[in-house]
Amino acid sequence: MREISICNRLIGPEHPPYVICELSANHNGDFDAAIRLIEAAAGTGADAIKIQTYRPDTITLDCDLPEFSIQGGLWDGRKLYSLYEEAHTPWEWHKPMFERARELGIPMFSSPFDFSAVDLLEDLGAPAYKIASFEAVDLPLIRYVAATGKPMIISTGIADAEEIGEAIEAARDGGCSELAILHCVSGYPAPAEDYNFATIPDMIDRFGLVTGLSDHTLDNTTAIASVAVGASIIEKHFTLDKSGGGPDDSFSLEPAEFTQLCQSAKIAWAAKGRVNYGLKSSEQNNVTFRRSLYVSRDISAGQTFTPENLRSIRPGHGLAPKHYDAVMGRRAARDLKFGEPLLWDCLQDED
Repeated sequence: MREISICNRLIGPEHPPYVICELSANHNGDFDAAIRLIEAAAGTGADAIKIQTYRPDTITLDCDLPEFSIQGGLWDGRKLYSLYEEAHTPWEWHKPMFERARELGIPMFSSPFDFSAVDLLEDLGAPAYKIASFEAVDLPLIRYVAATGKPMIISTGIADAEEIGEAIEAARDGGCSELAILHCVSGYPAPAEDYNFATIPDMIDRFGLVTGLSDHTLDNTTAIASVAVGASIIEKHFTLDKSGGGPDDSFSLEPAEFTQLCQSAKIAWAAKGRVNYGLKSSEQNNVTFRRSLYVSRDISAGQTFTPENLRSIRPGHGLAPKHYDAVMGRRAARDLKFGEPLLWDCLQDED
């Protein structure tokens, strides 16, 4: 399994999960709120911050036809253009936002939605790129991003296996050498039962890439559980206030929740470990409390071992209980006292 690296942080199965704090539209059109989000995100223990780079006119048309409006879900009835106008991060904010993240020592990158967004992000020195789920079919955009030579993460919500393969091929053809993919359910919010985590190890086997999870559920449980099935990256939306009223606030995590996610994801990774049937470090001192064979009544030399004078009990200083049947009927080699562990030298040699 390959690794990728973002700002010298290795990402892959042999490393703790890489947790991305997705700011999305949760600044709610307020530049100061955007800066506060970056500052709060940096304090959670996240490995990176991600934003989205588009303008309403680069992502859709200002058109009143029915197909340009959302039917159902969190944004029911909203016109695409007006939603993206409200949600977008103004391009003039990008430079001070990137500068603040650098001051705080946390990498920040973005999801570009057209070529001009990539050009802006290149000017700002973005260390990596994320392709959003709905753009996973935009192969020209993927190739354009790949040509930067930066690490790329592709989210796969909506895309089927064939489309994921085409996106990967476009990234490779465009020159991307450090590529990861994210299992994703593009519902906002998404129910945990839609995630079908058996898909994550299948993606790892099928595509041979560093694989993670973009999580749109309402709490931490799904994201933390994904680590146990092989997720090396976790992306989760972040807000200062779930009740803030912004487009993505309601399905985002507040700072304390995100801090808990970062801590718990790393604990889950440590617990996953490797196949190991041997004695664990925390078990070393408890071996003595296993069962073993002990003298339960005084026994004279030459006396036969019976269920009345020999028992399997704790602690574990005597012979293992698996020898019980073999010992029964044999004779004591010497006098044995009540409470003495039975060892091989306690038995007479067999004729």
